[in-house]
Formats: sequence, C-alpha cells, structure tokens
Amino acid sequence: MKNKVYIFDTTLRDGEQVPGCQLTTLEKIKVAKELESLGVDVIEAGFPISSPGDFNSVVEISKAVSEPIICALTRAREGDIDIAAQALQYAKHKRIHTGIGSSDIHIQHKFNSTREKILEQAVSATKYAKKLVEDIEFYCEDAGRADNVFLAQMVEAVIAAGATVVNIPDTNGFCLPEQYGHKIKYLYDNVKNIDKAIISVHCHNDLGLATANSLMGVRNGARQIECTINGIGERAGNTSLEEVVMAIKIHGKEMDVYTDINNKKIYPISKMVSSLMRMPVQANKAIVGRNAFAHSSGIHQDGVLKNKHTYEIIDPKDVGIQNNSIILTARSGRAALKHHLERLGFELTKEKLDEVYTKYLVVADVKKEVKDEDLYDIMGADKAEQGIHLELLQVVCGNPITPMATVKLRVNGKEEEATSTGNGPVDAAFKAIDKILKKKVVVDEFLIQSIHGGSSDSCKVNMEIHYQNKTHYGFSQSTDIVVASAKAYIDAINKSI
Repeated sequence: MKNKVYIFDTTLRDGEQVPGCQLTTLEKIKVAKELESLGVDVIEAGFPISSPGDFNSVVEISKAVSEPIICALTRAREGDIDIAAQALQYAKHKRIHTGIGSSDIHIQHKFNSTREKILEQAVSATKYAKKLVEDIEFYCEDAGRADNVFLAQMVEAVIAAGATVVNIPDTNGFCLPEQYGHKIKYLYDNVKNIDKAIISVHCHNDLGLATANSLMGVRNGARQIECTINGIGERAGNTSLEEVVMAIKIHGKEMDVYTDINNKKIYPISKMVSSLMRMPVQANKAIVGRNAFAHSSGIHQDGVLKNKHTYEIIDPKDVGIQNNSIILTARSGRAALKHHLERLGFELTKEKLDEVYTKYLVVADVKKEVKDEDLYDIMGADKAEQGIHLELLQVVCGNPITPMATVKLRVNGKEEEATSTGNGPVDAAFKAIDKILKKKVVVDEFLIQSIHGGSSDSCKVNMEIHYQNKTHYGFSQSTDIVVASAKAYIDAINKSI
C-alpha cells in the first residue's frame, strides 16, 4: 500500500521573505484559498511575532481556510509561542512550528551556546507549545550541517517532549542528495521513538539540489515535504512544489508514495503567485516555465507531432497547460513547418514543401523565430489580407491625464479603428484592440525585457494570453514599449484564430 507524502507549503512564509515579494493580507488570503483548492496539507501562514501585519495575516488566513492545517512559525521562545497560539485561535486545524539551530556553527556562532543548553531549550519550547496546541512541529535548523549523533539526540528528545512532526532542514542547501538521504536514514536507524512523529524535509536550493534532496529524503523515510510555489524563497529558493509533486506522480509507483495534490491546478497557481509577487518564472523552469513544453529542434518537433510522448514525459494538460508549443527556428524541420502552414490554411505536396522549406531556412537563419507573417511572405500570400495587423497606434498619457490609445488595425484586409482609455498606455491600447476585435482575451503573462540596457534600448515583450479555453504566446520587439506590447498582444491573438 502506498504511503502518503504530506505537502507543507511555505510560500506565504519562507517564499514571501524574498526581497520585493511581500504580499498584503488580502493577497495572502487569495493565495491561501488557491493552495487549499490545490490540495496542500499544511499552509505555513507566517511568522506572527515578526510584525503586526504577519500576525494579522495568520489570523485572517485561519478564518478564510478550513481544510489544510494552518501553521505559524516561532523561535524556541515562550513569547513567540504565545503570539503564535493567539494568531492561530481561529484555525480549524492548527500547528505551531518551533525550533532552534542544530549545527555546531549555529550553536557556537549564532547562539553562543552549547549543545547541552540548546537541547534543553528545544525540549522546553516543545513542551511549552504542546500546552497551547496539540500539533507541534519542531525544526532542527541547519540540520544539513549538523553532527548526525547530536541531531538524533535532538530529534528523540523533542519527540519525547510532544513533537508530532520533526523538520530536518538543509537550511543552507549544503547537502548532496546521498548525504541528505543518509542523514534521514541515520535518524530512522538511531532514533528509538521516530515512529511517533512524521519526519519532514525542508531543503534550500543553493546548489540547485533542493528537489533532489527532498526526494532522497522521501526515499529514506520522510513523509512530509516543505516547499513553495515556483520554488521561491531565501537566496536561491526553496524546494519547488510543482517539481516534487510531479516527480512523485511519475515515479510514485516505484517509490511507493503519493500526494493529494490536484496537479491540474499547478500552472494557474504558479501564474497567480508570479503575478502577485512580481517575480517572473524563468522560461526554462521545470513544469511551469514558458519553455517547459516548447519544442524548437526539428528532431524533437517531428517526434512530438507524431507522438507527444517521444519528448514529453508529462502531458501539459496534467499541470493545467492547454497545449505544447512548436516554435519555428532555424533548427526546425519540415514537419514543424508543414504543421504551421496547415494551421494557416496552406496545403502542400511533398515537392512543394521541399521548395518552401529551402526559402524558409533563408528567413530562419536571419530571424531568431519565424512568425506567421513571415510564413505568409514565404508562401507569396498577401499578408495584408491575412489575419490582424497593426496599422496605427497613438497614445496620450501623463500626469494627471487619463491614458488613452487610438488603434487602427487591418483585419483580414479591412481597416478598423477604435479609441479607449485604460490605467496606462499599454492597457488602453489592449482595450482599443479588444473593442475592434470584439474578443474577450485574458492576459496571463506580460513580461518586458530590456535587450541591452539604457533609456534608448529596444525591449522584448513576451505575452501569454488565454482565449477560448486555450493558451497562446505572442512575442515582439521595439524601441517603443507600448508598440512592442501591442504587437505581442496581436501576435498571440493571431495564433488563436
């Protein structure tokens, strides 16, 4: 029978410690509700004593969420624990997460103490917290660098004092997977009462090994993983929820474990967290990155078009992404070119495809990515009569002027014009385009990147839209941010029709 691995999400605590990623209480409640819908077992809602705002967030999340355990972090101090218990008063399922350093580096340099005194403090804090809340998790900070013999003594002592979960953090992302796995195994082999508690793993990504270490911990007996959406967190980040969940989904049979996560909701919450925290997801991020299901190599494209399992171990729909992407570049082959030409309505014989492919390579060698308008040019079609094209864009903005945009589009050969206001010139331009096209388009991702730097630099815009239950991507480049944004928006819309 498979064993459940509990998913402990700390996006709202450890993840929110990233500079510039702080959320309001209302935003935290929004994320917490989505985490509940995702199926996480524990939500670490904050560190209540750290600020009145954090205290209030734990209180309000406790009121708003009913299914997961709501967890509050503390130091091994009675004052911290008292405040945490107060913040959790409305939680249906509550947990106090207290702890102290376990490595000699922390004991000597952070606490200026001894192993004996630290052990006494750990036991005292656990017993005190147990009087206030039944479910107590104890963290042995910097366990990754701790002496295993002393670590085992600490784990055994806090379990005896009432801890229901013991967290073995690789706080600094120090361990190699085999080292971390051995550490968890050592605890199971040497802690007499370890069956009385759940062992939890909390790994940081300083060496890019957080996911690997977490999975190795599970292989050696741990049954809770502490992680964040998109792997956000201190320094290089925490273990990525989406990575460990999908790894367990794919390898769960051989690992004899499972989670209760609704994986089809992974991508939507990834986008939400990225947007609210103003922290773009890197394009090549596993599972949720823009390129996670994009193919540009001709060999890969040919394989995926024949059978997606040739180069995709995960169905995009399994994580909430509608389709993969076949990107046309100089590395693309005839199969990808044929796929896109047929999408645009061109039917070609093998001989004609060979002829067109030769022309295509000339264009692809010059451009990084071949767009639909380039394909129309290659085919000798009048692109002015095909799809949607930006003919004019004029904006008025400033302070205290309400931003306004006038847009003229050529839609299948016919010119149409509209004017709209918005909360900025880009928003006004998008609304004017929507007014002409009479389409309800949702922008899921809007990323502007400077190419070289400086106020006169060109910018590149990556756009992701959701239209008619499908996701489409648009790209553009210009020295004018508003023009680049409008063209990327239109590029994505063109791919949806």
